[in-house]
Amino acid sequence: MNPTLRLAPVLGLLLLLAACATGRPYAEAAADIPPLTPAQGRIYLYRTVVLGAAVQPPVRINDEVVGAAVPGGFFFVDRAPGEYRVSTATEVTRTLSLVLAPGQVRYVRLNIGMGFFVGHVWPELVEEAEGVREIATTRSAVK
Repeated sequence: MNPTLRLAPVLGLLLLLAACATGRPYAEAAADIPPLTPAQGRIYLYRTVVLGAAVQPPVRINDEVVGAAVPGGFFFVDRAPGEYRVSTATEVTRTLSLVLAPGQVRYVRLNIGMGFFVGHVWPELVEEAEGVREIATTRSAVK
C-alpha cells in the first residue's frame, strides 16, 4: 500500500481537529468573563457538534458579524435590551429572533445539518439550564 494513502486518515483527523475551537475550555475561560451590567443582557452563542467541522459560517446579530460557528466553540456578546435577530448563512440564511431583557442571559445553540452542497447552520434558542450544561463542554472561540 502506498505510504501516502496510509497517512490520509491521520491527516484527515488532524484537519478535523484543527477546525475545532482551540481556545481555553469554558470552565477556565468563564473566570475571565466580566460580570454582566444590570443595564445590558448577554447572549452566549455556541456549537457543540463537530460534524461538518469545515462549515464555520459567520454569525450575525442584526446583520453585524459577531463571531463564527466554530465546532466545539463558544463566544458571547453583551447588548442593550431589545429585539435581536441572530443569523447564519451557507446555502441558505437561517434566522432566530429573540428579545433580550436587562440583566438577562440567553443561550443560542448553533446546530448543523445536511445541505445540498454544504451543511446548514442554524441558531436555536435553548433554555438556560440546557445552555449552561451544553456550553460547559465547549472552548473559547475568540481568537
